Amino acid sequence: MPLYRTEIFSAMASSKSTSNRMLYAGGGLLLVLLVAGGLGWQLGWFGGGERGLQVESERAERRTITEVVTAFGRAQPEVEVEISPDVSGEIVELPVKEGDVVQQGDLLARLKADDYRAAVERAEAGVSEAKATLAQRRADSVQARRTYDRQKKLYEKEVVSASDFEDAKSTYEQAVAQLQAARFRVESARADLQDAREQLQKTRIYAPMSGTLTRLEVEEGERVVGTQQRAGTEMMRVSRLGQMELEVDVNESDVVNVASRDSATIEFDAHPDRSFQGAVTEIANSARIQNEGSQNEVTNFPVTIRVLDNPNTGLTSGDEGAIARPEVPREGARSPVIRPGMSGAVDIYTETAEEAVAVPIQAVTVRDFAETRSGDASGAAAQGDGAAEDLRRVVFVAEGDSARMVEVNTGIADDTYMEITAGLEGGETVITGPYSAVSRELEPGMKIQTGEQEGQSGETIAMTQ
Repeated sequence: MPLYRTEIFSAMASSKSTSNRMLYAGGGLLLVLLVAGGLGWQLGWFGGGERGLQVESERAERRTITEVVTAFGRAQPEVEVEISPDVSGEIVELPVKEGDVVQQGDLLARLKADDYRAAVERAEAGVSEAKATLAQRRADSVQARRTYDRQKKLYEKEVVSASDFEDAKSTYEQAVAQLQAARFRVESARADLQDAREQLQKTRIYAPMSGTLTRLEVEEGERVVGTQQRAGTEMMRVSRLGQMELEVDVNESDVVNVASRDSATIEFDAHPDRSFQGAVTEIANSARIQNEGSQNEVTNFPVTIRVLDNPNTGLTSGDEGAIARPEVPREGARSPVIRPGMSGAVDIYTETAEEAVAVPIQAVTVRDFAETRSGDASGAAAQGDGAAEDLRRVVFVAEGDSARMVEVNTGIADDTYMEITAGLEGGETVITGPYSAVSRELEPGMKIQTGEQEGQSGETIAMTQ
């Protein structure tokens, strides 16, 4: 009896082990089938066919597009005068400091004038000497004239010889010549005196115009050099801060789109929370080339932008920008908001298109139509013919689950959108990304996946599923 029970228990255990193995095998097989089914669904082997390339899309809509050229430069006064001395000397008086506001004719500096004053005194003595010589020559001329007249009468009466008459005549002519030379020496001495007085006057330097002293390069006690032929030591600069501008460098590819009086927006690094309005006033005809002859050569054209809503205007008054105070300096004067040398970025609005059909810039790509035609006609054999490229701009329009290539003509563009002048009417769903798909992978008729969601504003939002 015990043996019989043992055999029964052994058979039951064996049956249970076999069932567990079958259960584990069935579970594993089910798991494999589930993984294979999911992978096959994703790859389009079954359950829905080919899913296509995942893309992003956006509707082509009518927008107002403004083409913008961005450039960078530094602020500078429209009118700025560099002041250098015409004579050399030591600065003995400097009644101004940098930042002072001056009026035209105010004394800016005075040089030591001892040598120039002595030169004036010498010139005055030279004039007096020349005048004395002139008086002497005039007396000699009168005496020679009398002698000549007397000898002439005696010669006509044959009282004196011809040689005596000729001597008197020669003496008179020499006296007249010496008198004329004395007159020229007087004029020369007067000119020397005038020059010496002007040199003495130039030891005092006055403001040539009303404005702000924006740079002071010297100190009292320094010695400066001045010459007549070239500029001497730069002492200071007087600027009209009520008339500010920026000189920016515009690339040669963009300068053709810039025109005089184009409007602009200016932002200074010193005022990040504020923008200023400007206008193009000057475009250079000659380029400014950097790193010429190297691989890093850059060709730019200087463009001048006037600040229209200049906050410094309150510092001046009058049509000529004169400063509204006679004293130098005045404590508590308001500081300029825009200072010379401040760096800023300028957005120049070159052209605007109203109600233009616009698509995102990344939606527009270039395809070789010659390659497309040769591929349709004879495949790879036609590629060996060396046909010329036929590059055209295209966009890909999403129609259902496939892409259609549309050739387009483009116009202006801003930072985000590009104008389509031909090829689209507006309302089409254009493929905008990813970049690799738009630029290389997409082909006409290719299967795609794209999703759109209508927002409350009615605009179509493209998203990738």
